[in-house]
Amino acid sequence: MCLKNKIFLGDVREVCHLIPDNFIQSIITSPPYFGHRIYSEEKFNQNEIGREKTLDEYINNLVVCFNVIKPKLKDSGLLWLNLGDTYRNKELLGVPWRVAFALINNGWILRSDIIWKKPNAMPSSVKDRPTIEHEYVFLFSKTTNYFYDADAIREPHVTFSENSKMKGGRNHLGKKNGTPELGKNGGNSNLHNGRWDQAFHPNGRNKRTVWEIPLSKFRDTHFAVYPEKLVETCLLASSQVNDFIFDPFTGSGTTGVVAKKHNRNFIGIELVEKYQKMAQQRIDESFYQATLF
Repeated sequence: MCLKNKIFLGDVREVCHLIPDNFIQSIITSPPYFGHRIYSEEKFNQNEIGREKTLDEYINNLVVCFNVIKPKLKDSGLLWLNLGDTYRNKELLGVPWRVAFALINNGWILRSDIIWKKPNAMPSSVKDRPTIEHEYVFLFSKTTNYFYDADAIREPHVTFSENSKMKGGRNHLGKKNGTPELGKNGGNSNLHNGRWDQAFHPNGRNKRTVWEIPLSKFRDTHFAVYPEKLVETCLLASSQVNDFIFDPFTGSGTTGVVAKKHNRNFIGIELVEKYQKMAQQRIDESFYQATLF
């Protein structure tokens, strides 16, 4: 069976066996959020993640999904998991972190939590709390020895630039008492004896954990999809050319489109048939267009 650039129709818990073990280099996915949206037109589709009656059921279902997926990921591979939160009865449930802790308890290693800041977040009419403009992206690994390309996603330096908040500029660098050494930094030898060649890498600083990326839209859906830039950042940091990228909740196929743009292979799974067809067509067109150049 040819797996390259294929989106399987079905429930990941039932279809994932079609993928060989230790095959996937990077998983980049955004499962349906708890209680947000019904994607399937089948009124009583109990398999659809996000439609559970309770938060515990939702978390348990996601844990099962990622337990099934885990053997398919190489030991050197990474999982990037995007999740939004949910309010119920005026209470924020803390869904992303509850899922993260459940995955930790099932053997995944949490390497980083990333704040996805959405500058064009949907407006809100709430008057008794701040308007939400962020979501989480969690970075998980199977082992402590995995592939991660920090150089592929470096960002511009701020220190010594016009955006720097550090007073005195270069007068601080490498000089004793040139940096505030009282308070929380007291006795910190890193202030002067750190690896400055790494801190001030010529290609930029190491990627921070707050990513400001606008929401995107895809013309064939009525809802916002996660942006290509978000996927691109995860993909470049965790894979190389010709690696296989996997999205078990493919949706409109954004992960696959980005994978093609960067010469990776893609495998997807999608429960809802209309989205599976939409995503497969979108990815097929993306691959056809790429052969024209």
